[in-house]
Amino acid sequence: MTRVLVVDDEPQIVRALVINLKARGYEVDAAADGATALQLAAALHPDVVLLDLGLPDMDGVEVIKGLRGWTRVPILVLSARHTSDEKVEALDAGADDYVTKPFGMDELLARLRASVRRSEPVGQDVPGDVAVVETAGFTVDLAAKKVHRAGRDVRLTPTEWHLLEVLVRNGGRLVSQKQLLQEVWGPSYGTETNYLRVYMAQLRRKLETDPSHPRHFVTEPGMGYRFERG
Repeated sequence: MTRVLVVDDEPQIVRALVINLKARGYEVDAAADGATALQLAAALHPDVVLLDLGLPDMDGVEVIKGLRGWTRVPILVLSARHTSDEKVEALDAGADDYVTKPFGMDELLARLRASVRRSEPVGQDVPGDVAVVETAGFTVDLAAKKVHRAGRDVRLTPTEWHLLEVLVRNGGRLVSQKQLLQEVWGPSYGTETNYLRVYMAQLRRKLETDPSHPRHFVTEPGMGYRFERG
């Protein structure tokens, strides 16, 4: 059973989420503030976190950073904050998706399912005979779902890995923004290009020797991205 941690200080929203999630077979825990959320996450190890940013004791972004210090659990932000900068800040801190309040329950549940799917291990269905892709600075093991740089494992979130995997499997070819969004986040995505900017920046920081002048994760302005080994 998938365990969901709901973090929100609005009782009516928590109640609606708990009822709808339990009706669909989820196990649900709830926290009304950031400190309780971090304690419950450490004690219960949820499979996904639904997080409001406007908490009474701390900003939700701080909760994201606290979680990302030790876990790769999918984090789905629920927030009344509408601006692009605020969305980017949450994504940059480590959130996997962002839903603006008020939201439709069907849309939220679809995004929740997509977040859980991205975090699940999949079979080692590597096409052809190429399971390991090597560059001058790092190695991507598609079968083991690991990245090594300078002799060490690089810790990627499930969303970062999924984006990397799509690019590596299409090495040398332009992958459009729409294709990346739909393959990584799901078929209902296609215009959330700020997601791509944030996550590409994260991959570059973790894997490129000079992130400001990327050698392996190349932007084709207005079109998409391309992975180059060289």
